[in-house]
Amino acid sequence: MDLPHDIAGSGPTLVLVHGIVHRRQAWNVLLDHLTPYRRVVTVDLPGHGESAALDDGADTMDRLLDEVSAFVRSVTPAGERAHVAGNSLGGWLGLALAARGEVASATALSPAGFFVNRADQARTIYTFRALRGVTRALGSNAPRALGYKAVRYPSLAAFFARPSRVRYEDAVIDAHSLATNALVDKGMTASFDLPRVVDATVPVTVAWGRRDLILPVYQARRVRRSFPQARILVLPGIGHVPMTDDPNLIGTILLGGSSSGVAETPS
Repeated sequence: MDLPHDIAGSGPTLVLVHGIVHRRQAWNVLLDHLTPYRRVVTVDLPGHGESAALDDGADTMDRLLDEVSAFVRSVTPAGERAHVAGNSLGGWLGLALAARGEVASATALSPAGFFVNRADQARTIYTFRALRGVTRALGSNAPRALGYKAVRYPSLAAFFARPSRVRYEDAVIDAHSLATNALVDKGMTASFDLPRVVDATVPVTVAWGRRDLILPVYQARRVRRSFPQARILVLPGIGHVPMTDDPNLIGTILLGGSSSGVAETPS
Protein backbone atom coordinates (compact mmCIF):
# COMPACT_ATOMS: atom_id res chain seq x y z
CA MET A 1 0.00 0.00 0.00
CA ASP A 2 1.31 3.43 -0.92
CA LEU A 3 1.00 5.78 2.06
CA PRO A 4 1.11 9.54 1.29
CA HIS A 5 3.97 11.14 3.16
CA ASP A 6 6.30 14.13 3.35
CA ILE A 7 10.05 14.23 3.96
CA ALA A 8 11.94 17.28 5.21
CA GLY A 9 15.26 18.05 6.88
CA SER A 10 18.52 16.17 7.08
CA GLY A 11 20.18 13.82 9.52
CA PRO A 12 19.10 10.46 10.95
CA THR A 13 15.62 9.42 9.80
CA LEU A 14 12.77 10.05 12.25
CA VAL A 15 9.36 8.73 11.19
CA LEU A 16 6.39 10.42 12.88
CA VAL A 17 3.11 8.49 13.18
CA HIS A 18 -0.11 10.26 14.13
CA GLY A 19 -3.03 8.95 16.18
CA ILE A 20 -6.49 7.76 15.25
CA VAL A 21 -8.68 10.26 13.30
CA HIS A 22 -5.63 12.50 12.79
CA ARG A 23 -3.29 13.03 9.80
CA ARG A 24 0.33 13.71 9.02
CA GLN A 25 -0.08 17.49 9.22
CA ALA A 26 -0.55 17.11 12.98
CA TRP A 27 3.27 17.20 13.23
CA ASN A 28 3.79 20.37 11.17
CA VAL A 29 4.10 22.57 14.25
CA LEU A 30 7.23 20.60 15.24
CA LEU A 31 9.06 20.60 11.91
CA ASP A 32 11.09 23.76 12.54
CA HIS A 33 12.33 22.19 15.78
CA LEU A 34 13.22 18.84 14.22
CA THR A 35 14.37 19.31 10.64
CA PRO A 36 17.74 20.98 11.43
CA TYR A 37 18.73 17.73 13.18
CA ARG A 38 16.61 14.95 11.64
CA ARG A 39 15.38 13.75 8.28
CA VAL A 40 11.71 13.86 9.28
CA VAL A 41 9.12 11.65 7.60
CA THR A 42 5.42 12.28 8.29
CA VAL A 43 2.85 9.82 6.99
CA ASP A 44 -0.91 9.34 6.75
CA LEU A 45 -1.95 6.02 8.27
CA PRO A 46 -4.32 3.84 6.23
CA GLY A 47 -7.82 5.29 6.35
CA HIS A 48 -6.55 8.71 7.44
CA GLY A 49 -5.73 11.93 5.62
CA GLU A 50 -5.01 11.09 1.98
CA SER A 51 -4.44 7.36 2.53
CA ALA A 52 -6.81 4.67 1.34
CA ALA A 53 -8.44 2.52 3.99
CA LEU A 54 -7.46 -1.07 4.68
CA ASP A 55 -9.72 -3.70 3.18
CA ASP A 56 -12.30 -5.05 5.58
CA GLY A 57 -11.11 -8.10 7.47
CA ALA A 58 -9.90 -9.46 10.74
CA ASP A 59 -6.64 -8.62 12.49
CA THR A 60 -6.85 -4.90 11.73
CA MET A 61 -4.09 -3.97 14.16
CA ASP A 62 -1.72 -6.64 12.80
CA ARG A 63 -2.29 -5.47 9.24
CA LEU A 64 -1.89 -1.84 10.26
CA LEU A 65 1.40 -2.65 11.98
CA ASP A 66 2.63 -4.56 8.94
CA GLU A 67 1.82 -1.60 6.69
CA VAL A 68 3.71 0.81 8.95
CA SER A 69 6.64 -1.59 9.22
CA ALA A 70 6.89 -1.86 5.43
CA PHE A 71 6.57 1.91 5.08
CA VAL A 72 9.36 2.61 7.56
CA ARG A 73 11.66 0.25 5.67
CA SER A 74 10.77 1.89 2.36
CA VAL A 75 11.67 5.43 3.48
CA THR A 76 14.84 4.54 5.39
CA PRO A 77 18.15 4.90 3.52
CA ALA A 78 20.18 1.75 3.02
CA GLY A 79 22.39 0.89 5.96
CA GLU A 80 20.32 2.93 8.43
CA ARG A 81 17.68 2.01 11.00
CA ALA A 82 15.05 4.69 11.41
CA HIS A 83 13.91 6.22 14.67
CA VAL A 84 10.14 6.35 15.13
CA ALA A 85 7.85 8.50 17.24
CA GLY A 86 4.09 8.44 17.51
CA ASN A 87 1.06 9.75 19.34
CA SER A 88 -1.80 7.60 20.69
CA LEU A 89 -2.36 4.82 18.12
CA GLY A 90 0.86 5.98 16.44
CA GLY A 91 2.64 5.63 19.77
CA TRP A 92 1.55 2.00 20.08
CA LEU A 93 2.68 1.31 16.51
CA GLY A 94 6.10 2.81 17.25
CA LEU A 95 6.46 0.76 20.42
CA ALA A 96 5.44 -2.40 18.60
CA LEU A 97 8.19 -1.79 16.03
CA ALA A 98 10.64 -1.25 18.88
CA ALA A 99 9.50 -4.47 20.54
CA ARG A 100 10.30 -6.32 17.31
CA GLY A 101 13.72 -4.66 17.12
CA GLU A 102 12.95 -2.98 13.80
CA VAL A 103 13.86 0.60 14.71
CA ALA A 104 16.77 2.46 16.29
CA SER A 105 14.54 3.99 18.98
CA ALA A 106 10.88 4.67 19.76
CA THR A 107 9.30 7.70 21.40
CA ALA A 108 5.62 7.41 22.28
CA LEU A 109 3.34 10.29 23.29
CA SER A 110 0.35 9.00 25.29
CA PRO A 111 0.43 5.63 23.51
CA ALA A 112 -2.62 3.43 23.16
CA GLY A 113 -2.61 -0.14 24.38
CA PHE A 114 -1.87 0.21 28.10
CA PHE A 115 -5.44 -0.03 29.34
CA VAL A 116 -5.90 -1.29 32.89
CA ASN A 117 -8.72 -3.59 31.83
CA ARG A 118 -11.51 -3.96 29.25
CA ALA A 119 -13.64 -1.37 31.02
CA ASP A 120 -10.80 1.13 30.76
CA GLN A 121 -10.52 0.45 27.03
CA ALA A 122 -14.28 0.71 26.60
CA ARG A 123 -14.27 4.09 28.36
CA THR A 124 -11.85 5.45 25.76
CA ILE A 125 -13.86 4.12 22.83
CA TYR A 126 -17.14 5.41 24.27
CA THR A 127 -15.49 8.83 24.67
CA PHE A 128 -14.61 8.80 20.97
CA ARG A 129 -18.12 7.66 20.08
CA ALA A 130 -19.73 10.37 22.18
CA LEU A 131 -17.59 13.06 20.58
CA ARG A 132 -18.32 11.59 17.16
CA GLY A 133 -22.04 11.61 17.89
CA VAL A 134 -21.95 15.33 18.66
CA THR A 135 -19.93 16.02 15.51
CA ARG A 136 -22.31 14.00 13.35
CA ALA A 137 -25.27 15.80 14.86
CA LEU A 138 -23.81 19.09 13.64
CA GLY A 139 -23.67 17.67 10.11
CA SER A 140 -23.04 20.26 7.42
CA ASN A 141 -23.27 22.99 10.07
CA ALA A 142 -20.03 21.81 11.71
CA PRO A 143 -17.67 24.21 9.89
CA ARG A 144 -19.84 27.19 10.78
CA ALA A 145 -20.32 26.05 14.39
CA LEU A 146 -16.57 25.54 14.83
CA GLY A 147 -16.04 29.11 13.73
CA TYR A 148 -17.27 30.16 17.18
CA LYS A 149 -14.66 29.81 19.90
CA ALA A 150 -17.40 28.98 22.41
CA VAL A 151 -18.07 25.83 20.37
CA ARG A 152 -14.60 25.03 19.03
CA TYR A 153 -12.65 25.20 22.27
CA PRO A 154 -14.92 22.87 24.31
CA SER A 155 -15.13 20.43 21.38
CA LEU A 156 -11.32 20.16 21.30
CA ALA A 157 -10.75 20.06 25.06
CA ALA A 158 -10.78 16.26 25.28
CA PHE A 159 -7.77 16.09 22.96
CA PHE A 160 -5.84 19.30 23.61
CA ALA A 161 -4.98 21.01 26.88
CA ARG A 162 -4.70 24.30 24.98
CA PRO A 163 -7.48 24.28 22.34
CA SER A 164 -6.86 27.94 21.49
CA ARG A 165 -3.62 26.90 19.76
CA VAL A 166 -5.41 24.66 17.24
CA ARG A 167 -6.11 26.38 13.93
CA TYR A 168 -9.73 26.64 12.84
CA GLU A 169 -8.92 24.91 9.52
CA ASP A 170 -7.38 21.96 11.34
CA ALA A 171 -10.33 21.72 13.71
CA VAL A 172 -12.74 21.43 10.77
CA ILE A 173 -10.68 18.69 9.10
CA ASP A 174 -10.29 16.77 12.36
CA ALA A 175 -14.03 17.01 13.03
CA HIS A 176 -14.80 15.49 9.62
CA SER A 177 -12.33 12.66 10.27
CA LEU A 178 -13.83 12.00 13.70
CA ALA A 179 -17.29 11.73 12.14
CA THR A 180 -16.27 9.36 9.36
CA ASN A 181 -13.27 7.28 10.46
CA ALA A 182 -13.99 3.55 10.59
CA LEU A 183 -11.17 2.58 12.97
CA VAL A 184 -12.98 4.09 15.98
CA ASP A 185 -15.40 1.17 16.09
CA LYS A 186 -12.70 -1.43 15.51
CA GLY A 187 -10.76 -0.06 18.47
CA MET A 188 -13.36 -1.52 20.83
CA THR A 189 -12.13 -5.06 20.22
CA ALA A 190 -8.50 -4.36 19.27
CA SER A 191 -6.09 -6.41 21.37
CA PHE A 192 -2.99 -4.17 21.14
CA ASP A 193 -0.86 -7.25 21.70
CA LEU A 194 2.90 -6.81 21.83
CA PRO A 195 5.47 -9.57 21.26
CA ARG A 196 5.93 -11.73 24.33
CA VAL A 197 9.67 -11.22 24.06
CA VAL A 198 10.56 -7.54 23.65
CA ASP A 199 13.90 -6.34 22.29
CA ALA A 200 15.09 -4.50 25.40
CA THR A 201 18.12 -3.08 23.57
CA VAL A 202 15.99 -0.53 21.68
CA PRO A 203 15.81 2.80 23.56
CA VAL A 204 12.23 3.68 24.45
CA THR A 205 10.85 7.00 25.71
CA VAL A 206 7.22 7.41 26.75
CA ALA A 207 5.84 10.88 27.52
CA TRP A 208 2.32 11.25 28.93
CA GLY A 209 0.31 14.42 29.40
CA ARG A 210 -1.08 14.78 32.90
CA ARG A 211 -4.19 16.44 31.39
CA ASP A 212 -4.83 13.59 28.96
CA LEU A 213 -8.60 12.96 29.03
CA ILE A 214 -8.56 10.22 26.37
CA LEU A 215 -5.86 7.91 27.76
CA PRO A 216 -5.40 8.95 31.40
CA VAL A 217 -1.88 9.24 32.76
CA TYR A 218 -2.37 6.35 35.23
CA GLN A 219 -1.92 4.01 32.25
CA ALA A 220 1.75 5.04 32.09
CA ARG A 221 2.41 2.80 35.10
CA ARG A 222 1.90 -0.25 32.88
CA VAL A 223 4.53 0.65 30.30
CA ARG A 224 7.51 -0.95 32.05
CA ARG A 225 5.71 -4.30 32.21
CA SER A 226 6.46 -4.58 28.50
CA PHE A 227 9.42 -2.19 28.21
CA PRO A 228 11.62 -2.37 31.32
CA GLN A 229 14.13 -0.08 29.60
CA ALA A 230 11.58 2.70 29.07
CA ARG A 231 12.24 6.26 30.17
CA ILE A 232 8.87 7.62 31.30
CA LEU A 233 8.04 11.33 31.46
CA VAL A 234 4.86 12.84 32.91
CA LEU A 235 4.12 16.27 31.43
CA PRO A 236 2.11 18.76 33.54
CA GLY A 237 -0.41 20.85 31.63
CA ILE A 238 -0.24 18.70 28.49
CA GLY A 239 -3.14 16.88 26.84
CA HIS A 240 -3.64 13.78 24.73
CA VAL A 241 -2.43 15.33 21.46
CA PRO A 242 0.51 17.31 22.82
CA MET A 243 2.18 18.78 19.75
CA THR A 244 0.34 22.11 19.73
CA ASP A 245 0.13 22.28 23.53
CA ASP A 246 3.89 22.85 23.80
CA PRO A 247 5.86 22.46 20.53
CA ASN A 248 9.20 23.35 22.15
CA LEU A 249 8.82 20.72 24.86
CA ILE A 250 7.58 17.99 22.54
CA GLY A 251 10.24 18.76 19.93
CA THR A 252 12.93 18.47 22.60
CA ILE A 253 11.49 15.14 23.79
CA LEU A 254 11.48 13.74 20.25
CA LEU A 255 15.05 14.81 19.64
CA GLY A 256 16.17 13.36 22.95
CA GLY A 257 14.29 10.11 22.38
CA SER A 258 15.88 9.68 18.95
CA SER A 259 19.40 10.65 20.07
CA SER A 260 20.80 7.11 20.25
CA GLY A 261 23.91 7.16 18.09
CA VAL A 262 23.35 10.83 17.19
CA ALA A 263 25.89 13.44 18.23
CA GLU A 264 24.37 16.64 16.92
CA THR A 265 21.19 17.10 18.97
CA PRO A 266 20.83 20.50 20.68
CA SER A 267 21.36 20.93 24.40
